[in-house]
Amino acid sequence: MYTAQSVNNSANEEKLRILITKREAQILKLISFEFSDREIGEQLFLSHHTVHSHRKNLMEKFEVRKSVGLVRKGFELGLL
Repeated sequence: MYTAQSVNNSANEEKLRILITKREAQILKLISFEFSDREIGEQLFLSHHTVHSHRKNLMEKFEVRKSVGLVRKGFELGLL
């Protein structure tokens, strides 16, 4: 049964899927494989500072405090 809350949540989740960049999606996937910012940077030819900024932006968009929250939210949204 749908409620106003579930419809709102679905709309919010769709917005989050659209709002993350392709680079953020790449970084989210690598975070889910437990790579560090430095390791992700090496794979994507970015500085670890840039990777850290992307991680921070994802945490703000997903409203989570830790990397495990990013992974959980990534699965919930079907991004992983």
